[in-house]
Amino acid sequence: MSQDTPIQRFSERLGHRFSDEGLLRQALTHASASNNKSNDNQRLEFLGDRVLGLVISQALFEADRSAREGQLAPRFNALVRKEACAEVAGEIGLGEALMLGRSEMRSGGRRKLALLGDAMEAVIAAVYLDAGFEVAQSLILRLWGERIRTAEARAADPKSALQEWAQARGLPTPTYAEISRSGPDHQPVFVVEARLKNGFSARGQAASKKAAQVQAAAALLAQVKDTA
Repeated sequence: MSQDTPIQRFSERLGHRFSDEGLLRQALTHASASNNKSNDNQRLEFLGDRVLGLVISQALFEADRSAREGQLAPRFNALVRKEACAEVAGEIGLGEALMLGRSEMRSGGRRKLALLGDAMEAVIAAVYLDAGFEVAQSLILRLWGERIRTAEARAADPKSALQEWAQARGLPTPTYAEISRSGPDHQPVFVVEARLKNGFSARGQAASKKAAQVQAAAALLAQVKDTA
């Protein structure tokens, strides 16, 4: 792999040096950029989804030995869903390295949640095939670390919980306002403020507007949870 290319820079951000560089290239190749479907990242996405699921399942199982299946399942779903994968992809600048067809490039494919989430799963599979399960596991635990520690809160759906809190006190539905959008197109950072009619507000920051809303709702919940 030549020096200082988008793929090389992404490999460095990912923190894994590939023995088979073709695996990473395939993981970053969207179907729109490939004339040969066996060379795009869809098959790797399928495998990466399963590797991610196993690692996250084990991590949650070990993190809370008293949790029942009904408690673990929503935590698992919150960590492996497409939004979570896209959020991780945004944090490591995966969009910059994505290889897309002209139509996807024009339509902002580097910022699309579905494309980023799929490619993140494909990258996981590429690492797994290149270096084995333990290396892939270590990578996932590093990238998802804080999310695993806060899985219970993420599974609680902060936006719904905040709305229920407001309704129980006769307040209107919370509102969300985009405060700012910064960063390059392939790696945006959104700041969103959640507001309640009683004057309370809190902000969240993330790689997507939706994720920033969730973070803002969680922060506002923490602020008002002991309020009458």
